[in-house]
Amino acid sequence: MEQLIYYDEEEEWSKALLLYNSALKEISTKLEILNNEFKLAHQYNPIEHITSRLKSAQSIARKMRIKQKELTVENIIRYINDVAGVRIICSFTSDIYRIADAITKQNDVTVLKIKDYLAHPKPNGYTSYHMIVSVPIFLSNDVIDTKVEIQIRTIAMDFWASLEHKIYYKFEGKAPEGIRDELRECANIISFLDQKMLSINESVQNYHKDFNGGTVIDDIDVNIDSISNSLKPLYGSIVTE
Repeated sequence: MEQLIYYDEEEEWSKALLLYNSALKEISTKLEILNNEFKLAHQYNPIEHITSRLKSAQSIARKMRIKQKELTVENIIRYINDVAGVRIICSFTSDIYRIADAITKQNDVTVLKIKDYLAHPKPNGYTSYHMIVSVPIFLSNDVIDTKVEIQIRTIAMDFWASLEHKIYYKFEGKAPEGIRDELRECANIISFLDQKMLSINESVQNYHKDFNGGTVIDDIDVNIDSISNSLKPLYGSIVTE
């Protein structure tokens, strides 16, 4: 990351970056495990792909100016909740809540804040599901709970958000009213597309259910819980022969 803070805070900022990078790795690993479990248990993976990033120095500085806070490491940690960010792209809107619920249930993940822009879209039409969570980072002599922002959206939502960001960037965030209206109309089309694709997917599931005598293919579960219960003691222990 580019130089951001004054020289006398350089060491503290390096420590902060270590924690934020580690938090990204922790969350990304958890998501990969969940996705692999879904593939094994349900023959279906709700996650299309995962991206992660540390907020750029320029973006952090701009956000601190908006908040009218002095640019110090302490203020960045205190007031910027998305220095570390993970974006999860999934297939259908139903997957969004499914993934969010799976994250919430992990006992070492603390959910600090949720913004449900699916239920309450932004005025510009933006839809997504945002979570601010913290995860413990184990250092050699300490444990530090570290914040990460998680955004969960469909492929269609991500397509709209990416292009909207590029368009607004060209206007420095002040797009003409006509452009804003066009983008809101596109957001409505995207929402309709997501609903339509979800409906088609449900129809496919119902077709397989009828064809297979009442059993939905994707619901033929490998009972991981029962396997875990019988073998759980062996995974974390050594048997003396």
